[in-house]
Amino acid sequence: MASGTRIWTVGHGTASADDFVELLIAAGIGTVVDVRRYPGSRRHPHFGGDAMAAWLAAAGLDYRWMEALGGRRRVRTESPNVALRNLQFRAYADHMSSSEFTAAVDELLHVAGGSPSAVMCSESVWWRCHRRLLADHLVLVAGVEVAHVFHDGRIAAHPVTPSARRVARGVVYDAV
Repeated sequence: MASGTRIWTVGHGTASADDFVELLIAAGIGTVVDVRRYPGSRRHPHFGGDAMAAWLAAAGLDYRWMEALGGRRRVRTESPNVALRNLQFRAYADHMSSSEFTAAVDELLHVAGGSPSAVMCSESVWWRCHRRLLADHLVLVAGVEVAHVFHDGRIAAHPVTPSARRVARGVVYDAV
């Protein structure tokens, strides 16, 4: 367990680089952990991985890409995560039982232990993003406090998804 550790989540949405940096600094975040499987954006090229790493560094912030925590996964044929109707969420929940995911969470906890860290994806609101499921895992399995950063500066504690249940290998979404 990572008792005492806090991890934030944030979505870049349509923010400018300057506004995003301001938001991160106001929240006290020192490291952005990019949890997009493919760290790029056609609409907002300043959020491409390489570009973002450069302007975050210029602002004194660190950037890490963790592909293994990214979404866009495939649903398993015998998925136990039947309470998740959204197939993308179900696919990510299936991925959460993999050794690749577990190793990446361990790495994330190590990073967060050394610098206040936020996992970042493109979706502005956490409940429409795989960050929701990652946050469930961090709270239920790793014992981490998770907080979501909104673009208006609000910060809210993560409420665990009602259908989530801790099991030996992590989290399963089968409660109805």
